[in-house]
Amino acid sequence: MRRTTFRTMAVTVAGLTLAASAAAAQAAAPSPDDDVAGADRYPAGLLQAMTDDLGVSKERAVARLDFQDDAAAAQERLREAFGDDFAGAWLDPEQDRWYVATTGDGSAAARAVGARTVDARYSLDQLEGWAQSMDDAAGAARGGVTGWHVDLRDNTLVVEALDGAADDARAALAEAGVPDGAATVTTAAERPRVLDDVVGGNAYYIDGATRCSVGFAVTDGFVTAGHCGSAGAPTSQPTGTFAGSSFPGDDYAYVQVGAGSTPVGAVNDWAGGQVAVAGAEPAPVGAQVCRSGSTTGWHCGTVEALDVSVSYAEGTVDGLIRTDVCAEPGDSGGSLLAGDQAQGVTSGGSGDCTSGGTTFFQPVGEILDAYDLTLVTGGA
Repeated sequence: MRRTTFRTMAVTVAGLTLAASAAAAQAAAPSPDDDVAGADRYPAGLLQAMTDDLGVSKERAVARLDFQDDAAAAQERLREAFGDDFAGAWLDPEQDRWYVATTGDGSAAARAVGARTVDARYSLDQLEGWAQSMDDAAGAARGGVTGWHVDLRDNTLVVEALDGAADDARAALAEAGVPDGAATVTTAAERPRVLDDVVGGNAYYIDGATRCSVGFAVTDGFVTAGHCGSAGAPTSQPTGTFAGSSFPGDDYAYVQVGAGSTPVGAVNDWAGGQVAVAGAEPAPVGAQVCRSGSTTGWHCGTVEALDVSVSYAEGTVDGLIRTDVCAEPGDSGGSLLAGDQAQGVTSGGSGDCTSGGTTFFQPVGEILDAYDLTLVTGGA
């Protein structure tokens, strides 16, 4: 469907459409710090994150990771040695100590691997069995229950419930056959939700195998490129389903997301911030535009032509925006902005972001009209 008035000749593009396989999307691990002994055993990014978030030196981070690795390797052997008496094991990373709980006597086995024993009333098998029984007991009839887990240190099953819903938790525990002394009910501030904000330019995955980029948020999902997935295809991060898709001829799609995902009227600028989307006013030839995508981030250039026909190997797509902005596989579906105005979603192109290239975009207005969608605006 055409909504622009300019027309150029059809062109054949050497580069194919810009979806990327999940395997190819894995970035190379950063090189380790040469001045820290043992740092070559761990990704440098991991050590830096531990330094930033945990307030430890890189030397201390390496020591903690070495300690954890040793404990993890010995934990399964301890479980086998303790048998039915095993009640769990946990670490004290501050003191480089780890503990094993037991309903019997396994001090010799614990000492052999440097662990300290703690007396327990219930075995881990018992606690995990009661936790499994909660799956059915805490169903729809127990709407106030928000989760449960085994607390190894306290040797109990902890059940969390919304404020005022403790009776729901106790009823679920009784139905699951959990003894009174084996459980603790705590209050949860709110029900957990999937934390997937739908923001333009961010990555999402199709069938667990292909990565593309979010175009723009709409009321119950987002728009993206049609070649990324066919109608009915499932997505993850955020979880959703392709509710409509058109390619070739057009290159647009509409993904509906679950209730746990929040569409945000903004685009990732890949510099620690977001650009709020204010509308979808089409920009003219010569306008400066910027593109956001999950492979190459944020790149800018100029609109060179409108209503372009492009001949991909898969077929011809009409009515595209031609730009000199670069893009690479995985950027497909990502956002094109002129200031704060949504322009289109990344379709395909040639070249790359090292040598430069040409990239084509499906106009966003056509997608909104095709599926009767409302653009989400004003987020940041």
